[in-house]
Amino acid sequence: MKEMSFIEHLEELRSTLIRILTILLISFAICYFIGESISEILLAPLRLLLDGKIQGKIVYLSVLDKVLSHLQLAFWTALILSSPLWFYELWKFIAPALYEHEKRMVRPFVLVGFFLFVLGVVLGHFVVLPLFLETLMGFGVVDVEAAIGLKAYLILTVKMLVLLGLLFQLPNGVLILGFMGLVTKYSLRRLRRTIYFSLAVMSALLTPADVLTMFGLWLPMIVLYEVGILGVALIVHPYLERQNRDEGSR
Repeated sequence: MKEMSFIEHLEELRSTLIRILTILLISFAICYFIGESISEILLAPLRLLLDGKIQGKIVYLSVLDKVLSHLQLAFWTALILSSPLWFYELWKFIAPALYEHEKRMVRPFVLVGFFLFVLGVVLGHFVVLPLFLETLMGFGVVDVEAAIGLKAYLILTVKMLVLLGLLFQLPNGVLILGFMGLVTKYSLRRLRRTIYFSLAVMSALLTPADVLTMFGLWLPMIVLYEVGILGVALIVHPYLERQNRDEGSR
């Protein structure tokens, strides 16, 4: 591995940041161009609800609302959709500083992390969001018409989906803690009740006071925690045992 001077590191960092910024700008332009289609995808659960169980309409409250919501939506979606590209640029910058066995460990986390993020967003859009909207909008007084602000709804929705994508990184987090030696499959199993309860509380806080919606988030999180335990048992423990044997044989 070639040794680089401090100035060379700064130059490489500068080049990496320029490439990432270029990726984000191009992605933003594309997402801005197709922003109407993205908006319609996010509005679909709300439109379905307003056409059925709830009386109401989607409105914009100021002359700038549609413009601002379009810009913010383009920014967030560009950040998400281009993440494999700018993650790859970050990886290229970090990889030379890692040993080969460390590279082999990190690569799966990047790929699995992106897959889990997409899974969280998809589940949020098709399961959690419809239940969330139906529960909130069906709560309390009936026979009133809803007037939903376009900007507030779109920004709330995209932030909620990003949050769910991040929450679905739970197995990755468990595996990282396992590789750091902070948890084992045995300690994770002992913590099951505590973790299940904590996830239930978190699900209740992130969803309205409705059991069905809470379970819609809680059950996938439990499954992800169990996947994390399985990953620690099948990946982390054998890896650490091999490392210990290799060190013992030296």
